[in-house]
Amino acid sequence: MTVTYTARVANARFCGFSKLLWAWKGSIYKVLYKEFLAFFAMYTAISITYFFLYDDQKRYFEKLAIYCNHYASLIPMSFVLFYVTLVVNRWWNQYTSIPLPDRLMCVLSGGLQGSDERGRLLRRTMMRYASLSALLILRSVSTAVFKRFPTMDHVVEAFMTRDERKKFEGLHSPYNKYWIPCVWFTNLAAMARCEGRIKDNHTLKLLLEELNAFRGKCSMLFHYDMISVPLVYTQVVTLAVYSFFLVCLIGRQFLDPSQGYPGHDLDLYVPIFTLLQFFFYAGWLKVAEQLINPFGEDDDDFETNWLIDRNFQVSMMAVDEMYGDLPMMERDRYWNDSNPRPPYTAATLFVLRKPSFQGSTFDMIPKEEMHFQPLEDIAENLEESGTRHPNMALFNRLLNSAPSPTGLMGGALRRTSAQLQRQRHSPGIDQY
Repeated sequence: MTVTYTARVANARFCGFSKLLWAWKGSIYKVLYKEFLAFFAMYTAISITYFFLYDDQKRYFEKLAIYCNHYASLIPMSFVLFYVTLVVNRWWNQYTSIPLPDRLMCVLSGGLQGSDERGRLLRRTMMRYASLSALLILRSVSTAVFKRFPTMDHVVEAFMTRDERKKFEGLHSPYNKYWIPCVWFTNLAAMARCEGRIKDNHTLKLLLEELNAFRGKCSMLFHYDMISVPLVYTQVVTLAVYSFFLVCLIGRQFLDPSQGYPGHDLDLYVPIFTLLQFFFYAGWLKVAEQLINPFGEDDDDFETNWLIDRNFQVSMMAVDEMYGDLPMMERDRYWNDSNPRPPYTAATLFVLRKPSFQGSTFDMIPKEEMHFQPLEDIAENLEESGTRHPNMALFNRLLNSAPSPTGLMGGALRRTSAQLQRQRHSPGIDQY
């Protein structure tokens, strides 16, 4: 079952993630402890062997250890993280490709009319066909679903009739036939349109669009199962990790401090940082190994059987039991309230004390009094200052287009603008 811990990290607190380190199910310790113990056992065996070697053999081993430690850095390990990123993105895309019937069942419940037995039979059969298509594709990609429905007899017992099985098996195709129930769905939709139970073509179009989106997700799951991450990429990453730590078994040995080798002044016997490095790099590889196919039976794989049960029960209830079933409409409790606000509990009263957000500049205090000035005053200030204004061209256009009480005032403003323009281009201005 998928390990869920979101409620434990709902609020950020001191060492919040550290509480998760003690979990065992779905943890890195559970998937890595065998490799970790094997690596430590081999390291210890080599270390004990080095202790019992003769002096000349020890010297040769020490040279070999220094050589391995020197060239181990040439093995590229950083791209392991890129591989894990690729696998995590693929894992999430596979989850979003799981076909869910919620949108389809809502359109079907509202678009196919009829509370009689014929209408009920159409809605239930069409929804069952959609669920059958999802079951067939999940049975093809998930080991847990295949164990639940290992043969077509089990599928017929759960989702199909005998006649449907005959037609299904009578259609000979060498490819996966998960799409056949979707075609049956479209044929029933066309029949319902001819009978007038689907009122117009727009409703039929909407229903078929939702079915195509549902079928498209089934197809994506099939292609994710067929097209894996290129094998060469997985092999390179695996070889890089394993070869690096095989070299570390010799290169990270603690050598005799009396020989004065650089970096071997202290013999700790237990390679703490090498073990941590193994834990991180091999842990990344194990993360990729778990997530590359989330339709298995690992702790964090998708709950496909639960999804089948949930989707089938909810969809059948939506198109049958809930069809036309509405609660009585009545005035809500805020009918005459111009400022409706749902109630708060005592634990959430602090929300009422917070002012409503108006904008990031709402509380800014101007440093000086701000008011609009007429264009005449602006022209006089520019004339007195005699400085170059970066927006002189814009200001000229404003003066030319600005209405004035008399023609004399407009002419004076234009003359003032012309004088400022000449001063800006005069040689004396550049001296400042």
